[in-house]
Amino acid sequence: MAFTATMLSWSIIEYGGRMDGRVHDARAAVRWATDYLLKSAKATPGKLYVGVGDADADHRCWERPEDMDTPRDVYAVSASAPGSDVAGETAAALAAASVVFRAADRAYSRRLLAAARDVMAFAWQHQGKYSDHVGGGVGNYYPSHSGYKDELLWGCAWLLWATKNSSYLNDLISLGANDDLDVFSWDNKLAGARVLLSRRALLDGDERLEPFTRQAEEFICHILPNSSSPSSTTAYTPGGLMHRPGNVNMQYVASASFLLTTYAKYMAASRRRAFSCQNSRPVTHRNLRALAKRQVDYVLGDNPLGMSYMVGYGARYPQRIHHRASSMPSVAAHPAHIGCQEGYRSYLNAPGPNPNVHTGAVVGGPDENDAFPDDRVDYARSEPVTYTNAPLVGCLAYFEG
Repeated sequence: MAFTATMLSWSIIEYGGRMDGRVHDARAAVRWATDYLLKSAKATPGKLYVGVGDADADHRCWERPEDMDTPRDVYAVSASAPGSDVAGETAAALAAASVVFRAADRAYSRRLLAAARDVMAFAWQHQGKYSDHVGGGVGNYYPSHSGYKDELLWGCAWLLWATKNSSYLNDLISLGANDDLDVFSWDNKLAGARVLLSRRALLDGDERLEPFTRQAEEFICHILPNSSSPSSTTAYTPGGLMHRPGNVNMQYVASASFLLTTYAKYMAASRRRAFSCQNSRPVTHRNLRALAKRQVDYVLGDNPLGMSYMVGYGARYPQRIHHRASSMPSVAAHPAHIGCQEGYRSYLNAPGPNPNVHTGAVVGGPDENDAFPDDRVDYARSEPVTYTNAPLVGCLAYFEG
């Protein structure tokens, strides 16, 4: 949720001017998340609450939100049970949101920024991976594969933007993260931090951040198609969609597309007209824009199946998404309680379409051959997640403008 809030905030910061009247809705969505994150950070001194509910117990049930009766235990990180990754991401979310509300609600913006500073200080002072210390089965479902250095970099990058305080720049330089990678996700923030920092280098001429600009371009070289970059490490489906093995591929498509559009925007506004990938043809902001547009168009239905992967959009979209509330009858239609295992038997494995259309949800998407079974049980391809929608908001606003 913190990563979702950060990316939705970044979408508004970069592209809010292109959202017309909908920017108020976008801010409201951010505030819904940051109100929660503020409470999580301020409820108990010395603790940051990072989860509610036993992940193992929750995954054993298929229930409507109104019927949930699994344990609602809360989990926190602290000095004795550190979690620099989740704390750094929470600090990033609060700092990014403080920029969103700077003009719209100054008092709220100041509260967000003060909390971001405190949470970031906690992340630095008590370093460790949250999934090593938090219970409730978190490590089985949401482990921090990338460690926590990327979140320290990400949180500092956002606080540098929000405060202009050079101490965060010194922290960034001290981290010295040189990992070579081709992914940007809720777990690994390095590419996002590098693109964010390149803004200051490209538009403000801050040469101290030039190494991050080079790293941002190396990331882009890794996600360009092989025909454009000899250093590409990213596979594409025959229909032209970026594809990574594993779960919910559209999260990577949306996040990478956001970075492509945003770096293209920075390039277009700066003197950096092009860069190259291992002596390949020059890569321009138009190349990045075209690739991102191809990905967004694919998501919305320009693909071999003619399938929009955004539920409720277009003539054809997924009908059996892996989502409890969507797949089960509403309380109005079925007032009686539906038990944990009854949900599995009667609804998860039911052959028909979901009774509730989850409008706007973007599912995991097709396999490496552009095939999509539209199978509720196939969570890798049929599950929607908030951290796919958040960066996609920025992409859609970019192309709408």
